[in-house]
Amino acid sequence: MKRTLTRGMLITAVSTLAITLSACGSDDTSDSGAASSSSSGGSSMAEETTAAPMADGPFGPACADVPTEGEGSVDGMADDPVATAASNNPLLSTLVTAVQAANLGDTLNSAEDITVLAPANPAFEAVPADALQGLLADTPALTTVLTHHVIQGRLAPDELAGTHTTLNGDEVTIEGSGEEFSVAMDGTVVGMEASVICGNVQTANATVYIIDQVLKPVGM
Repeated sequence: MKRTLTRGMLITAVSTLAITLSACGSDDTSDSGAASSSSSGGSSMAEETTAAPMADGPFGPACADVPTEGEGSVDGMADDPVATAASNNPLLSTLVTAVQAANLGDTLNSAEDITVLAPANPAFEAVPADALQGLLADTPALTTVLTHHVIQGRLAPDELAGTHTTLNGDEVTIEGSGEEFSVAMDGTVVGMEASVICGNVQTANATVYIIDQVLKPVGM
């Protein structure tokens, strides 16, 4: 009887020990899993997407077409008000003709702190010739189009994306970041997306972003 009792107590003790060890092993696994999960979570948090760096100076493929010296160069344009600066840059000669036809030169030169979305010559070449000639001959319509390309305030590259009110009183929406910016497809005369091809060019009173399409105001 005594032997049976002793043996029973031994079996009970062994069972209890096994249960205890099993529980400890489960806790260790749980703790290890939690640590692993915590480590994995920390790794995910560290792997954040890096925003595209903003340009400190002019950027874009067409900047290579800007004169490297003289009044039409980047340095030369910085000293003159925007209409005068554009008149010295051969990349913007058609825009300058349009500005003169609309008698907007003095208005742009005397404005304080503006951003100009300046269509390059190829942008005007993409407009059908008869439509372009008709626009240049219609001063009110031409003024509406040109002032749609001017935004109040000097916008740095990190401020360019968003919806902005133009001098025409309507809005233009710009998308992008870093050195890649565009205007919506339905915002151009020929129905194509407009892209910034040489941006962040400084003049005495404006920041200029040269674009590859002519923008279309709402209702035109």
